[in-house]
Amino acid sequence: MLRLRPISLRDANEYVRKHHRHHKPVAGHKFSIGCEADGELVGVIIAGRPVSRYLDDGFTLEVTRLCTNGAKNACSVLYGAAARAAAAMGYKRIITYTLEGENGASLRASGWICQGKAGGLRWTGKRQPKEDQYPAQMKLRYEKQLRKEETVNGICSGPEGS
Repeated sequence: MLRLRPISLRDANEYVRKHHRHHKPVAGHKFSIGCEADGELVGVIIAGRPVSRYLDDGFTLEVTRLCTNGAKNACSVLYGAAARAAAAMGYKRIITYTLEGENGASLRASGWICQGKAGGLRWTGKRQPKEDQYPAQMKLRYEKQLRKEETVNGICSGPEGS
């Protein structure tokens, strides 16, 4: 049985460093969540500000890393947990990216919607790293709406009218 647990960024990054196929640890985060089975850590998810400054509106959170050892349903459980945590913190949407060659089944199973291709094959511009930080493939952006905002008498309120 899978169980969620809190995890520090240091420990989540160490798991990513040991187990992720193509990404390195991240520099910062808003929160991390671990997933365990029978007392063993089988996956982590790290969420933070969107990497794209165009999406960093203060109400969007990005899953910057998801890493598991292949435990059944761990990805879906972690994506769902991250979305619930982000909603509880007041975020309006949560996003993440997959490589074009990845199928996204866990995201779709957790209610995320594919928004199509995003980004390019590589980083470009002044902040371009000296070496690629991930495989040179197009990315797909997935997102999940967390709160439906309504306007009542010109005042924006959340789903509970708050």
